[in-house]
Amino acid sequence: MSDEWPKIRSRDIQRISPWVELVARAVEFSPGETEIYHAVRQQDYLAIVALTPSGHFPIVHQYRPALESFTWELPAGLAEPGEDIVEGCRRELLEETGYPTRAIYPLGVAAPCSGRLSNRIHSFFVETGERVADFVPERGISVKLVTADELVAMVKSGDFVSQLHLGSLLLAELRSFITLR
Repeated sequence: MSDEWPKIRSRDIQRISPWVELVARAVEFSPGETEIYHAVRQQDYLAIVALTPSGHFPIVHQYRPALESFTWELPAGLAEPGEDIVEGCRRELLEETGYPTRAIYPLGVAAPCSGRLSNRIHSFFVETGERVADFVPERGISVKLVTADELVAMVKSGDFVSQLHLGSLLLAELRSFITLR
């Protein structure tokens, strides 16, 4: 295949909600050979591996309608339009857990699903300060502090299931910020 192929022949964007667009692309791989591919477009994700001064990881429990069940996850969310990604990390961590950021380290940027999603996931390792005294969790979210051993047990048992967050944990370990065994 030459540098000329594939070619995007058209894009049809359908706004589903304030957070999601469906993009249909007509992709031509060679003259006359065009296929339609669909992707979901959202703002970029943020995922935060946070460690408190006591050496615990704050994780959040919330209902996920897509799975029709509750999940345990890292603090995370969507970046706000035009928001600095590091500031978004600070905001999400504080909103979801009540822990302020003391130090922040980017772990990397990845594609959450290269076949169907067009956004990116920005993973961070954060050393937190002490939890703010008057913290009230967002509606529908509860926060739990776990040790590395407890987190590993949750992953092994299937209680911690987000592949995006498992990837963030792996990046934090590969970059020597945490040790999970």
